[in-house]
Amino acid sequence: MLGYVWLWHSPDLAAAKQWAAEMSHHPLVVVGVIATMAITLAIGLPGSIGLWLIAPFYVPVIATAMLTLGSVLGALGAYFLATRFNARVKPGGLTHKVVQILEHRGDLMTQCALRILPGFPHCVINYAAGLVRLPLKTYLLATVIGLSIKWGVYSSAIYGALEAIEHEDPLQFDVVLPLIALALLLLVGGWYRRRVEAARREH
Repeated sequence: MLGYVWLWHSPDLAAAKQWAAEMSHHPLVVVGVIATMAITLAIGLPGSIGLWLIAPFYVPVIATAMLTLGSVLGALGAYFLATRFNARVKPGGLTHKVVQILEHRGDLMTQCALRILPGFPHCVINYAAGLVRLPLKTYLLATVIGLSIKWGVYSSAIYGALEAIEHEDPLQFDVVLPLIALALLLLVGGWYRRRVEAARREH
């Protein structure tokens, strides 16, 4: 975020910023970023690079739709990989704990909660769901709902903050609100993840 603030303020990089803004709307770039997110998430790598290639250049509604699409495709790919190789995989650490959670409570609301919390890596949830073989319809619905909420908050926070900086406007309530929501999500996510890890150490 600090890097983007510097980019938006730096007069020396104004041409680079304009070029990036124009290229980000090219159809091939859009497809490429979404495909990159999907592939990285499917093979267990973070897909958050898509956030910084999409959120600063699109209004939050469009950015949320693009980020959710890439994440859902990646989650679907990881799910099928996990179901294919589940007999050979013995999960450990956080993945093992998430598997236990989903075995006992794999309902829609629990999955949505795990998706929304920033403290949980998506790849862990994706592979745990595949190992448990959760119902695919519920899994996809929870992924869409949870990630739409999460990406909506992230996109609004980034886009609003950068717009205010670019136009040298004071931070209005509609800009500050997503930042507050993001801070609360981070706090709750960190607290819940510490609880999960503490329970894992006890067992």
